Amino acid sequence: MSLSDDELSRYARQIVLPQFGGTGQQRLKAASVCVVGAGGIGTAVIPALAGAGVGRLTIIDGDSVDLSNLHRQPIYRTREAGEPKAALAAQFVRRLNPHVQLDAVERQIVPDNVETLLAGHDLIIDGTDNFATRLTVSDATVRLGLTLISAAAVQFQGQLGLFRGQPCYRCFVGDAFDVDDCDNCAEQGVLGAVTGLMGNAAALLAIRALAQVGEDPAGKLQLFDGLTGEWRTMRLPADPSCRACGSA
Repeated sequence: MSLSDDELSRYARQIVLPQFGGTGQQRLKAASVCVVGAGGIGTAVIPALAGAGVGRLTIIDGDSVDLSNLHRQPIYRTREAGEPKAALAAQFVRRLNPHVQLDAVERQIVPDNVETLLAGHDLIIDGTDNFATRLTVSDATVRLGLTLISAAAVQFQGQLGLFRGQPCYRCFVGDAFDVDDCDNCAEQGVLGAVTGLMGNAAALLAIRALAQVGEDPAGKLQLFDGLTGEWRTMRLPADPSCRACGSA
């Protein structure tokens, strides 16, 4: 897939990287990424991927902007309170990079629509704020054979992982969180800088995976402690009895 003169100028600082080059940029341009959730995580992921030159972005979010969002969702403005996040995020991307193809989906992901919404993408990034949705998305990526990046932040803590086949996200959290009333950041609180950090880290993982640069991080979980500034990495074991990927 060729790059236009405008794209060559726009992405010059990436293309000059010896590990990345024109081949990495072309791979990004050919890629299709679905971002589930245009909240604190998503509003860091979306500008990073759009700016880097991912060819197609689908943004899924059924919620509207609230004033309590703005400390951690910097692509929105005070005057936009009450407007749909997915549409606003798409507008932001159009202003940032006209080379990105966009699809804004103003719907919540549920078991009845998840496979239809996720199918056809190369990679899924989940930045939603509840376990029930995360497990719905994860189970669907296993069935569809898609790569999933899951990023989360609550209070001063963040976690990030890339899942491809086994182990899956359900192997990590188990079956106890398939209800939609689990705690989220609305109840527990979150520092906006932590969501931004985790969203950008998720975007970096996505770019590495799509451009095929660096080590494969699949099956590893990265944990961030915002009170100490420390990162910790742990390898996740596959659960042979997992009802999502156990027979994969």
